[in-house]
Amino acid sequence: QVQLVESGGGVVQPGGSLRLSCAATRLIFRLATMGWYRQAPGKQRELVASITSTGSTNYADPVKGRFTISRDNAKNTVYLQLNNLKPEDTAVYYCNKAPNPLTASWGQGTQVTVSS
Repeated sequence: QVQLVESGGGVVQPGGSLRLSCAATRLIFRLATMGWYRQAPGKQRELVASITSTGSTNYADPVKGRFTISRDNAKNTVYLQLNNLKPEDTAVYYCNKAPNPLTASWGQGTQVTVSS
């Protein structure tokens, strides 16, 4: 069974930075496009960044220039560097395949809170 474990969230002030990590347990993710999603209270989960198996990236407009997605295929791990954080970035962040996530494989997510 595919498992995804996110970590690295926390509470930061506006303008701060965090680095999120997502460890996958199946080698299939080394060949898959992976994405970071987020879900804010009262809102639908949205895809914010994705990366192909060869390293091509794509970002949602609200995070362009501030977030950077990367991956280490040898470690089955995907990262999301969050810089210049804003209060509107507050959400639970998840990783999964992109753009079509495995609906039965969502992890617990990691909470990012941006507040002064």
